[in-house]
Amino acid sequence: MTFFHGEGKRGPYFEGWYFKHQSPEGRTLALIPAFHVDAAGGAGASIQIIGDTGSWWLEYPDTAFRAEKDCFQVRVGDSYFGASGIELEVERDGLSLKGSLHYGPFSCIASDIMGPFRLFGGMQCAHGVLSMRHSLHGRLVLNGEQYDFSNGVGYIETDRGRSFPDKYLWTQCMWQGSEMGSLMLAVASIPLPMGGFTGCICAIQHQGREYRLATYRGARIEAWSARGAVIRQGQYRLAVELLEGRGQPLHAPVEGSMERFIHESLCAKVRYTFQCGNRLLFQHTDPHASFEYSSKEEVDNEAVL
Repeated sequence: MTFFHGEGKRGPYFEGWYFKHQSPEGRTLALIPAFHVDAAGGAGASIQIIGDTGSWWLEYPDTAFRAEKDCFQVRVGDSYFGASGIELEVERDGLSLKGSLHYGPFSCIASDIMGPFRLFGGMQCAHGVLSMRHSLHGRLVLNGEQYDFSNGVGYIETDRGRSFPDKYLWTQCMWQGSEMGSLMLAVASIPLPMGGFTGCICAIQHQGREYRLATYRGARIEAWSARGAVIRQGQYRLAVELLEGRGQPLHAPVEGSMERFIHESLCAKVRYTFQCGNRLLFQHTDPHASFEYSSKEEVDNEAVL
């Protein structure tokens, strides 16, 4: 497996990693280290930090970035991110974030979430899921406030390409208890040289079983909008409904340049209903779900859920 694909890229190109951390009490913090090259060949790096009540964007020169191809290890400035955990040392631009977290074994999905789409060289963006859930141990201190993530859970995914899709929905959650589970869904409008389409990828781990819903497996998008989505694949039906959410601003890539603004609700309240025929596999309402919807269109005529 190759963990970093950007070596030698002239642009436009971006590659980033999304690390989500959730404490047993529901305190949540996400970190996005990234590398990007714009269309003119200008390279740089960044770290984005998303908390319960705010977000921060830190820019770095490309010389402050290093990533390994053959193992999962990323450095931006004095901060390190990898398979065993993270070590943070940030003190700049009115932001202080320090501490370390240790990760337990990753819960990986059975195969590449992109399926045959990974072979489509013309796609704007390729997605990857590194861990649907893993245990956490340690503490972080953000602007003097301590976040204790011991006995919590984490999630890691990655994106690379030129740009985020013009229009997309993304949501992720993980929960504990007797019906422990983890879920990731992305729906996006995909432009291609010979015409585009709207596709979806989804991975669900629940009670020791993995489910995969995807366009390349025959999934149909019955509805999607800023309020959620309904996906059907054979006997399986997943409904996602955003109940409450407050988005924090983030930078997103456009032709390798991090000039687009999107908004992510890191602790949204989202209801997930997953059925097989008439049998309810689970209905889970999560107050700590991540939810993101973005569209460059001024008018959205999507179907009503």
